Amino acid sequence: MFERLPSNWMLALKKVGYWIWLIPVAGIPMSFYWSLDSSHPNAWPWLVITVVFGVIPILDAIVGRDPANPDEAEQVPEMERQDYYQVLSLATVPLLLGMLVWSGWVFIHHEDWNWVGRLGWLLSVGTVMGAIGITVSHELIHKDPKIEQNAGGLLLAAVCYAGFKVEHVRGHHVHVSTPEDASSSRYGQSLYAFLPHAYKHNFLNAWQLEAERLKRKGLPALHWRNELIWWYAISAAFTAGFGLAFGWLGVLFFLGQSAMAFTLLEIVNYVEHYGLHRRKLENGRYERTSPEHSWNSNFLLTNLFLFHLQRHSDHHAYAKRRYQVLRHFEDSPQLPNGYAGMIVLALIPPLWRAVMDPRVRAYYAGEEHQLTESQQAA
Repeated sequence: MFERLPSNWMLALKKVGYWIWLIPVAGIPMSFYWSLDSSHPNAWPWLVITVVFGVIPILDAIVGRDPANPDEAEQVPEMERQDYYQVLSLATVPLLLGMLVWSGWVFIHHEDWNWVGRLGWLLSVGTVMGAIGITVSHELIHKDPKIEQNAGGLLLAAVCYAGFKVEHVRGHHVHVSTPEDASSSRYGQSLYAFLPHAYKHNFLNAWQLEAERLKRKGLPALHWRNELIWWYAISAAFTAGFGLAFGWLGVLFFLGQSAMAFTLLEIVNYVEHYGLHRRKLENGRYERTSPEHSWNSNFLLTNLFLFHLQRHSDHHAYAKRRYQVLRHFEDSPQLPNGYAGMIVLALIPPLWRAVMDPRVRAYYAGEEHQLTESQQAA
């Protein structure tokens, strides 16, 4: 639909279009108010999760891909100097936290919903906190300014996944697409085999990385300068706050939406690197990370919702690049749909393998020996 538009027009369109993140956030209170006096009140809390994973994949295919890459010589420096894009991403923090607290109040006090409605509400809120909150936190923790680092950490603390702040930057980006990386799924590995391993090892890796950082400074792991202690303390404060304000059901809501949010993150990790790997060189090291080591998805609609997260190939090759100037590489491996559609596909392993395994084999055509047992799932 937009593939024939001039690049300058697309960049101008996207400058406004990034505010589309407000739609799923606003969808939470809208679904609540539409459930009032409805003949089917328990259906409305499922609205956001249904639209995200049922409607968006279809719209992705209709809207199509984004053809625009900013010019490196002129447009990229200019766009990176504009505070507008930083303010836009930081604006998500108070709105998401406000939405989260209000949603907890509704979960407890709205009596028209039975357990079906409450489950839909919890999953929908978790979807927004994962799709928007963790996506923005991912953007922010890669940047140097303290305000962005702290804002990213706060969003992760609000979904009990603070370890991502440490492990993703210092672990995943170092070991991506190698057997050492817990967030890089193997060829032939199902989502359900991947998730438990990812939960466990990303948590443990974060503590190990932070302990090693402190050790280099001559400090013990359990020291007040261990940032994980502070971020997890904030998560504990959130949990206690929901408990004091809303009782045990408030704790259930907070932990439930957190689980939904960080599970969504790990499913995206599964999608982003499935079957891809960096070759080990003769010196025993892995080749340098390049755009070929991440699946790219250039569908316009979900890229606007996700702050260009789907231009993941460029992000891994140049992790400090801000979201507004991430580029599409045509020669990087390409996903057949946006992340919303690919998440649905990943939930059904036979369909996932039917779609993705041929793409992995085609990508390594002529050197199938690269798909050795060390890259495949056990």
